[in-house]
Amino acid sequence: MGRMRNPPYICALDAAMDVVEGKWKALILWALDERLHRFGELRRSLPGISEKVLAQQLRELEADGIVRRTVFEETPPRVEYELTDEGAALYTALGGLGEWGAQRMHTLGIVPTHGKERVEP
Repeated sequence: MGRMRNPPYICALDAAMDVVEGKWKALILWALDERLHRFGELRRSLPGISEKVLAQQLRELEADGIVRRTVFEETPPRVEYELTDEGAALYTALGGLGEWGAQRMHTLGIVPTHGKERVEP
């Protein structure tokens, strides 16, 4: 299942943030909450992420039990990524933070660049 990357933790929030640290993990969760994705689809849905960083972040999320990677033995090979139950629970838990971010963006007059402002988990 999951692993603890940087223990000891000062508090439970510290342990949670260890799983979602970095710019891309929350965005990966956001994309995978909609549906499962193949690697290329996921990369296209996250403008600005490099292939190397996406692969690294997905490996860490998989090791933490947040993302499930399914490899299909076909030609050409197909790999799909989806949230595990624990990943879906994490995304739900991040909902309040997303609501706070949406309100802050509204207050500052910032429009999301991706064209959708879905904050409810």
